[in-house]
Amino acid sequence: MEPAAILAAARARGITIATAESCTGGMVAAALTDIAGSSDVFDRGFITYSNAAKVDMLGVSPQTLATDGAVSEAVAVEMAAGALHNAGVALAVSITGIAGPGGSAHKPEGRVCFGLAQRGQPTRAETIEFGALGRAVVRRKATEHALGLLALAIS
Repeated sequence: MEPAAILAAARARGITIATAESCTGGMVAAALTDIAGSSDVFDRGFITYSNAAKVDMLGVSPQTLATDGAVSEAVAVEMAAGALHNAGVALAVSITGIAGPGGSAHKPEGRVCFGLAQRGQPTRAETIEFGALGRAVVRRKATEHALGLLALAIS
């Protein structure tokens, strides 16, 4: 679903949206706010690239970061829940991953964890292994996937 369709569907259902982004650096928020009139649906985006920003802006637990690492479903869940709570919206998506170059055997390039938080529902997470496609491609694919998660949640 295109960003304009996501916004229209959210608008029709009275759903407001926030994003919490790390490796995409605001690309999901940009895709939504590229659409004129998005401000009645899109509330804010948290760009939390550093661990300190994740803790300060979203309330991610330092213990979770230490135990699971920034690129983990546990952190994605806490990021999405923190965005939902701090923005007071109905729906929030989070992204944390390794866009590249680099990575490790344990956390390879192209691994991206997503969180989705909706008011009144359990926060969920998933991991997609995009592979070592290059930084720009991984970031674009992660943005598209996050938009897809929003679309599914709204529909």
